[in-house]
Amino acid sequence: MTARSRHLPPGESAKTGPAVPTASVHRLVREGGTQDAPPDWREALLAWEHAGIPHVLVTVIEALGSTPREAGAKMVVSAEAQSGTIGGGNLEFQAAATARRLLAEGAGEPSTEKLLLGPDLAQCCGGGATVLYEPLGRAAVTLALFGAGHVGKALVRVLDGTGVRIIWIDAREGALPANARAGVSAVTASDPVAAVGMLPRGCHILVMTHSHDLDFAVLQAVLRRGGFASVGLIGSDSKWARFRRRLLDAGIPPEAVASVICPIGLPGVGGKRPAEIAISTAARLLGAEPRGA
Repeated sequence: MTARSRHLPPGESAKTGPAVPTASVHRLVREGGTQDAPPDWREALLAWEHAGIPHVLVTVIEALGSTPREAGAKMVVSAEAQSGTIGGGNLEFQAAATARRLLAEGAGEPSTEKLLLGPDLAQCCGGGATVLYEPLGRAAVTLALFGAGHVGKALVRVLDGTGVRIIWIDAREGALPANARAGVSAVTASDPVAAVGMLPRGCHILVMTHSHDLDFAVLQAVLRRGGFASVGLIGSDSKWARFRRRLLDAGIPPEAVASVICPIGLPGVGGKRPAEIAISTAARLLGAEPRGA
């Protein structure tokens, strides 16, 4: 566990604190659909755990001097909702912002933050608090899926109930379901290439968009960024041969290019129907050893 005292950097307002993560990041880290937050943090904790929604349990573990709440006060924060309170005001605002930053970063370990209510947060209480952040509900496997064609939709159906969290991205309006199931973030992105920079490190990548040119652009961005568990591209051996040459010509390191899985799915498992490809791909994903791209 790490502990840190926060000091305001130059130009940051004590009243507003750090910027809350952008709406784009929120959409990528949230689980699809509107999150209803029960007023009792215990109910929200149970509900979000059951739904597989990533969240952070925030606890005041030390209160010194005059503070809005005593040690033991708790709230639970997701990317777009929160339940419970640790006293309101700038202390609660800062704690919620920190919790959402941890969600956006894909943090998995607890951390603490020491805050002085006067100097750090411009609250008149004048005391200090140590806040514990416990990220919870994080899926063991996260998949960023580019493309909502027949295979993409079949893959999302096959993975239902496996615990795999899916960030599902498509550029086309109406291609993604309006109400994605729990565990799926359905994001219509006008520029899927830009979305690559907002994905959590260590997630798996599958590229299967409606366009070969877009496939290449997304794949190139993924390999330039690196840090993903695995990278897969739908297509034949001949498609991969063309892509491989283009990636190398674009200056992508050979070891990064060699890490790409194409064709996707388990070797030797045939079938060209979307459901067959999806089953083979899901089996490989669930049994994959981490590979750096």
